[in-house]
Amino acid sequence: MARDVPLHEITLRKYEKPYDSSKREIIRKICLSLGLLQPGDSRDIVVDILLALEEARKDKKELTSFEVRDIVTQLRQSNSLETKGIAESNIRRQLKRLRDIMLVEKKNNLYRVAEFAPLHDLFEHKIEKFLIPQTISRIKEYLQVLDKS
Repeated sequence: MARDVPLHEITLRKYEKPYDSSKREIIRKICLSLGLLQPGDSRDIVVDILLALEEARKDKKELTSFEVRDIVTQLRQSNSLETKGIAESNIRRQLKRLRDIMLVEKKNNLYRVAEFAPLHDLFEHKIEKFLIPQTISRIKEYLQVLDKS
């Protein structure tokens, strides 16, 4: 009997065009758009994690989860945000979520934006051209089986 556990899951949301937004707000909208963050969610630590990794990407720098936590703490304090959610276990869980959608990779306990590539390229190649077509194809398989029954 098949289990009802998805092989992969992705949520996509469309928001208004990014006009005059801060870098953190742009990353926040990316996280919302990709389902990494829920609308109205006050626990947005994933935003600062992705922001930290995006900044490190520019210098082709890999970070430990401890370095990510320290950068996130500084970012949240400089933006006058709560520092809830910066426990090491939560940082690692959020990093895993970013790895699951193939934006971040881990090697030797070091994290980086995958291949140090721009997030736009990663979205296009790993999500838009890989995950979404596979997901649509599988849904179509279920629909075809339903039509035959």
